[in-house]
Amino acid sequence: MTDYRTEAPPDLRSFLAYHETIQGHSKKTVDEYFLDLRTFFRYIKIEKSLVPRATPLDEISISDVNLDLIRSVTMMDVYAFLSFLSRDRAKHANAPSSGYGLEVSSRARKVAVIRSFYNYLVNKAKVLEVNPVQNLDTPKIRQSLPRYLTLDESIQLLDSIDGDNAERDYCIITLFLNCGLRISELVGLNITDIRDDRLRVLGKGNKERVVYLNAACQNAIEDWLEVRSQSGPADPNALFISRRHTRITKDGVHYMLKQRFIAAGLDSSKYSAHKLRHTAATLMLQNGVDVRTLQEVLGHENLNTTQIYTHVNNAALQDAAQSNPLGKVKAKRRGRPRKQTEES
Repeated sequence: MTDYRTEAPPDLRSFLAYHETIQGHSKKTVDEYFLDLRTFFRYIKIEKSLVPRATPLDEISISDVNLDLIRSVTMMDVYAFLSFLSRDRAKHANAPSSGYGLEVSSRARKVAVIRSFYNYLVNKAKVLEVNPVQNLDTPKIRQSLPRYLTLDESIQLLDSIDGDNAERDYCIITLFLNCGLRISELVGLNITDIRDDRLRVLGKGNKERVVYLNAACQNAIEDWLEVRSQSGPADPNALFISRRHTRITKDGVHYMLKQRFIAAGLDSSKYSAHKLRHTAATLMLQNGVDVRTLQEVLGHENLNTTQIYTHVNNAALQDAAQSNPLGKVKAKRRGRPRKQTEES
């Protein structure tokens, strides 16, 4: 198991501890930062001939990475690293496709971590005077529109829920569709997080927010709690529990949703918990919620993240064009007559 506290050299360890203790980033996020920096400095050691070039990347230790090596990195080194990631780095076993070359989103994340690391050394730790990657650009990510369920498909999904765990599953999907929760937020909910018509949500970076519950959510929670109270759960705090009466896991939710999508006649390969979050955001925008309010509901730190949802409602854009009162004004023929076609 990865533990930066024992595997990382001092300067990396200081950076990672800062993000975990001061910035409040989750252990998982900090571990991912460490893995990205470890891959980077493994590559740098090869490029600077500190290990034999034939050494497998994943076998290189970075315990000896010191400030001199960190300071020696140039923009050209980072560009070479990105080229390596783009062409030669094996994809993760769980990636959608196999082979070599990381997706641009993965490369962009590594760039962000490298930039953040050097910013920390210059501006916080103050052990570097010059930031060698200050002007490093982020790889351009093609913006794809989020996939989401229509209103009719959402109702179809809810109406199809029946059988074992129906109250629990209906409540989970209702919260996804009405509140736009992340799956990590949903599985982390406790009974005490429900406060009348409000729900306390612990989001990314351990940031709390309050989500207001509409009538559908309140009714679904009430029905589920009535069933849950008869279960004798092993975890008395968790709002959602599994058949074993323990807190439901992300994998458990993913599996449940797959089965529910299939039962509703929806393509389970196209939809997921995150697509339900997209659905909630899209439906709220389509029905008059402004983008800044939506930002608060979804728990987005940056408004730009929320604004992608403003581009998904093509039907609304079409309606707007048709509603312009000038749209039915016919142009008069002016000047020369229109050119006659051969057919006419």
